[in-house]
Amino acid sequence: MSELMRIGTAAAVALAISLSATPAVKWFAHRVGAMDVPKDSRRVHTHPIPRLGGLAIFVGFVLSVVFFADITIQFRGVLLGAVIIVAVGVVDDIMSLPALLKFFIQIIAALVAVFHGVVIDIFSNPFFFSTAQYINLKFLSIPITVIWIVAITNSVNLIDGLDGLAVGVSTISSIAMLIIAYMVSDHNVAVVLAALTGACLGFLPFNFNPAKIFMGDTGALLLGYVLATVSILGLFKFYAVVSFAVPFLVLALPLLDTSLAFFRRLLKGQNPMSPDRGHVHHRLIDMGLTQKQAVAVLFTVSGLLGLAAVVMTTNSKLRVLILVIAIVLAAAVVVFIYRGRRKK
Repeated sequence: MSELMRIGTAAAVALAISLSATPAVKWFAHRVGAMDVPKDSRRVHTHPIPRLGGLAIFVGFVLSVVFFADITIQFRGVLLGAVIIVAVGVVDDIMSLPALLKFFIQIIAALVAVFHGVVIDIFSNPFFFSTAQYINLKFLSIPITVIWIVAITNSVNLIDGLDGLAVGVSTISSIAMLIIAYMVSDHNVAVVLAALTGACLGFLPFNFNPAKIFMGDTGALLLGYVLATVSILGLFKFYAVVSFAVPFLVLALPLLDTSLAFFRRLLKGQNPMSPDRGHVHHRLIDMGLTQKQAVAVLFTVSGLLGLAAVVMTTNSKLRVLILVIAIVLAAAVVVFIYRGRRKK
């Protein structure tokens, strides 16, 4: 089987499993009382909706990885950490856990990956005036890696506020990372990202507005964790002059939204971990956009950032094609939003 065929098959199998498993997970969520009840202004839905949908994504992702990827020590650490993340997510979706406890368990999951070799030890030097091509983090490698994993894990969770938003943005990020991994011939990482992409795509039809099921913390924390750890194995290992910016571009939307939320709450004298209604998606809704329009805007932003990351690793001919795709995509979304607002 060729590498491209293996990547495509991994995505297709994960999609099929996730798509098939979601109705069963929805039934299970009803049985155990894992329901998201709209009890505050942060929620944009008007009736209880089952969560735990992340279980379907998890099953599709893990089975596809086991079938098609080479399970190295590093990927074993990723999968073990993912099991921990999913376990705490399931419990939290059924009976809410304290934020501090979830944060502590996220650190444990990050350390599991770290001790299996998932570490940011070297990355390209962002200081162009320096003669050094890359920076060796040395003793800072472990704390910086843990911070990166926990930050991305929570970032994806925090943008999970509109139907289809977090899983869609995660899909776009996965695709961008997959393309980069394939272009630099890191085929095993590409297979894992294909499995994640397929699992997300299998769940999306049930999560688009109006959502029939939410992925809950089970899915949001899982996607953030996998994106964070796999980005370390893929994007941070690509030693190009500008590669330090690639993982930040791919994951820029959730990172930026989380950073703004953190400092916004601190400036207001609030606990930075406390929820509020100031996220980017909330602001778009308050501007008069519908859920679908707001999600389309954020999908476009995420897609353009992902394309920018891909451009950094391509030759000049492909850059022109990517630029044309970006312009067409942006124009399509502008037309979609304009027509939607005119009909209101």
